Amino acid sequence: MDAHGELVRDGGSKATLGTLEVARRSGYSVQQVRDLERLGVIPAAPRSGNGYRNYTQVHVGALRAYRALAVAAGPVLARRLLRELTTSTVADAAATISALHARLDRERGELLAASAALRAIAAEADAGPGRAPDPADAMSITELARALGVRTSTLRHWEHEGLLRPDRVTSLRVRNYDLGAIRTARIVAALRGAGYGIGAVRDLVARLGHDVVVTSGIVDARLEQLGTRTVALLRAGADLADLITTTHPTPLPTNST
Repeated sequence: MDAHGELVRDGGSKATLGTLEVARRSGYSVQQVRDLERLGVIPAAPRSGNGYRNYTQVHVGALRAYRALAVAAGPVLARRLLRELTTSTVADAAATISALHARLDRERGELLAASAALRAIAAEADAGPGRAPDPADAMSITELARALGVRTSTLRHWEHEGLLRPDRVTSLRVRNYDLGAIRTARIVAALRGAGYGIGAVRDLVARLGHDVVVTSGIVDARLEQLGTRTVALLRAGADLADLITTTHPTPLPTNST
């Protein structure tokens, strides 16, 4: 290897690469390559007699996989996953990747359910504009919790966080939810189901009120982002497979016939 860290010899994935060449092929800076190696994101590169790092194409693939995983799952989780992939068994490594695919699929299901709920709320509003509130439409906390499929303690928590403002009736100060509060509760339930935290839901409800169309657009945008994350995970697939099989070499299965 020369002093500039360029490729010294050929030989497929076993070819020795310098830091500059790895950085060029992966799109990272030289310092980022060294930092990711130090963090265990890519396998440690052996050193030559003169102290230069001897990287291979496997390291380039690991860096590409990290970039894609960072999009799919976030950089913190991506770093942890890549460290685990190089130290666990092949079965565990494959299970980790499968779990990530399952997680994205679960998020997609939650977002689709939230989107459907918000569109149903919007359709109901369009079907009955200008309808006068009817006290008979109000719900108790138990009735609303049952309708939303949540615990009564969840509704109390949402109230404590400023997401809901039920009426208080009778001398016992029992909670009573009118149509406006019910509508807000359904929007909150949809956003929480879509994975939004309490703070984000509070901001959205305060900013958008009952504008379900805009809220639906926000959830749809998150679905688009999820599509980008899923494609990134698929893109990482081949590089992850190479990394796993290189760090966990196993004999090819023999033909029993």
